[in-house]
Parts: sequence; structure tokens; C-alpha cells
Amino acid sequence: MIKQITLVLISHKSKELILKFIKNLSNNFKILIIENSSDFQLENEIKNHKNVEIKFMNNNGYGAAINYARKFVKSRYFFVFSPDLKNVDNNLIEMFEEKVKIIKDFGALGPRFLNVTEKSHKQSNKYEEIGKINSISGSAMCFDTITFDKVGGFDENIFLYFEETDYCIRANKKGYKMYQINKATVEHPRGASEGVVKTKNFREISNLEKLYSWHFVWSKYYVYKKHYGKWIAILYFIPSLIRIIYRINLYKYKKNIDKKEKYQVRLDGLLSSIKGTKSIKRLL
Repeated sequence: MIKQITLVLISHKSKELILKFIKNLSNNFKILIIENSSDFQLENEIKNHKNVEIKFMNNNGYGAAINYARKFVKSRYFFVFSPDLKNVDNNLIEMFEEKVKIIKDFGALGPRFLNVTEKSHKQSNKYEEIGKINSISGSAMCFDTITFDKVGGFDENIFLYFEETDYCIRANKKGYKMYQINKATVEHPRGASEGVVKTKNFREISNLEKLYSWHFVWSKYYVYKKHYGKWIAILYFIPSLIRIIYRINLYKYKKNIDKKEKYQVRLDGLLSSIKGTKSIKRLL
């Protein structure tokens, strides 16, 4: 019997991670893969999995891919995953199937992450079975389709980073709450995804990290400005701007070209967002 939650995997040339991910799950779960590239190899690999469907789209960002997936979801609930997550199995999904029927006011639900610090990733009280939290990590978010549609889905102006923060802020304004199911635990590899690290050389990884850095500061300022206003956002980001400029000059003096470029990219991302330039940088 097909379950009431559709599992959505957002992929960008992540064939090995996807295959490993779905191997751990029952074929009773409907799985929808959104491939953000023209890499058709994965389609051939999954053709024997009757419960798995794949859709292709241009790489317009993580949030845009989730919005696109929503068009094909026929179940009441759907659970979005990054394919490099670990510890996602049948028991975890079934735990969420139970909770979506109990919790009536949720904007999004998520699991607890085992390998993060409080500073890098705020989480709810681990001693509460169901803990309230301001924002759910975008790498594992469970939605009610009715609520998702009322909130308006994801802001497609955001290519990468903070799209889940923006969604959760808007959901909260409409009276919905975000909850963490603390008995459901996962791990997310730190830094670049495992798939990237294994398939790219050092220079490509460096360029990819710079691209991520550009989007991180662009999106952070964009979301802050969107919800708190332009001038408050500028005041909030002045210390960051000063630190970035200081480090550019520091590494220029030390002739550390790679680190200088890293902060130069951050500066470009922040200034682009302040000027209202669209989030144009893309993964190939």
C-alpha cells in the first residue's frame, strides 16, 4: 500500500547519493526526484523502481525545485530531503506519518540533527518529543500540501541558502508553527556534499565553495531586508561589511590569493544583494 507521504529528493548530478538513499527505503513509499540538470543517467538507473519518478528542470535553485515538485505531489503530505542525508529509513518516515496526523498547526516538521552545534544550527529542546523551533533545516522538511499552498511555497528569488528561513517566517506570520521531532534523528555531512567532494578536483571544489559563499551572503541579506526592511538590514550588515573588507586587505597584504578571492566573492555577493541585483550565479 502506498503511504500518505510522498518523498521528494532534490538532486543536482547526485546519482550515487540518490541510489544509496532510495536503497534504504521501502517500495511502499512514493519517491519523486527533481533533477536540476540535464544529466539523464539517473533516469536509466531507476527505471526498475516502480515507486520512483523523476522530473527534470533547469537549475533555478533549491526552493524552485521544491515548488516544481509540489505540482506532481498527489498525497496530502510530502517530505523533502537532500540526498546526502544519513540515517533516513522506513522507521523515520513512519514516525512522521504518525505525527502529521497529530499536529494540526504545523507549517513544517523536521528531524533532529546529530552532528551539529547549537551555534551553527539551532534546535529545539532535545528532551521534548515534539519541540517548537523557529525554522526547520531545508535539508529535511515535511509539509502539509494545504498549508504549503497557503503559505505560498518558496521564494524563487532565492537560489540557495535561507529559503527555508524565509518560508518559516512567512508560515509563522500566518499562524503556523514549526516543530522538530526529536526522536527522529539524521546526520548531514558538513561542508560540500560528499558527492561533490568525491567527483571534483581541488580547484573545482574551491570555485564551488566560492559560489556557495556568494549565495550565502546574498540570500542572508535578501531575507533580512525582505522581513525587517532595507535600513535595518543595512545597519545589521555593516559589521559584516567591515570584517569582509578588512580580510580582503589583510590577505592581499599577506599575498594569500585564495583567501583574498574568497572574501572578495563574499563582498560581491553582499553588495549585489544590497543593490537589488538578482541572484544570478548558478551551478553548471
